[in-house]
Amino acid sequence: MDNWQQINRATEEMNPIATAALTPSSFFASNRRFAPRLRSVLPAAAMSYAAVSASAPSPSSGTGEQVKAAPLPHSTLEIAGARRGLLSGFASLRAPYRAFPVLASNRHVETIFAALTRSLPAVKLRRECLRAPDDGAVALDWVSGDDRVLPNDAPVLILLPGLTGGSDDTYVRHMLMRARSKGWRVVVFNSRGCADSPVTTPKFYSASFTGDLRQVIGHILGRYPQSNVYATGWSLGANILVRYLGEETDKCPLSGAVSLCNPFNLVIADEDFHKGFNNVYDKALARALTTIFKKDLNKI
Repeated sequence: MDNWQQINRATEEMNPIATAALTPSSFFASNRRFAPRLRSVLPAAAMSYAAVSASAPSPSSGTGEQVKAAPLPHSTLEIAGARRGLLSGFASLRAPYRAFPVLASNRHVETIFAALTRSLPAVKLRRECLRAPDDGAVALDWVSGDDRVLPNDAPVLILLPGLTGGSDDTYVRHMLMRARSKGWRVVVFNSRGCADSPVTTPKFYSASFTGDLRQVIGHILGRYPQSNVYATGWSLGANILVRYLGEETDKCPLSGAVSLCNPFNLVIADEDFHKGFNNVYDKALARALTTIFKKDLNKI
């Protein structure tokens, strides 16, 4: 991998723009081993709001009877005073930000330094290819041997890299190793054409296309029905993940999701790529995309 490709990868791990919602439905009783416990960080007001919402009178019955919502098989996304209730429970989010001297004084210096010096953890991966309904293909990279050492109900973490990124990127590998050290089962979702996965149809992946992610999550839930499943995305991967959460709303089967470096407004993000030094990243991303297409052009 040349330096510009490394810079391309490193842009995906710049300081996070947003962290999206830990999404367990802690307001319903759960006896699941790895279910997150959020009651300790949610204030009484948020808990009261959730309790009222869960037992509100049914508008269709007209009887005024309280109807308690039944829990879904997996923890679902809850929004109940998240900003004041959930985020305020973490002291680190209230502390002032102090940039690392010299290196973090400039975002470009920090990005390039990380691209050129960050190590690539060695880990043996096992690839699983999924065929999409339109004959497209995505690749799932699991840590080899985890099925023999982890319990069936170990929590599962899906990693969604940024544009053109995959399981061979340093920031993905470091997250994988950290989660694995905590006893999590980790899988990297390599989008069509990424990390040497094949491009088999004219349809590529984009921020507006959540079909492949939906299929992958369903596949993982089917394989590990006793596990809580979480997802973390960077950059374009984060954008796709958050779009999926919005589409699924309260039926989302994920137990939690984290969005890192999400370009929420893609129009503004694209305009910024054409300004000043950002043109370097724009050209690097363009080269990476054309490489993917040229590699499999004869197969489309």
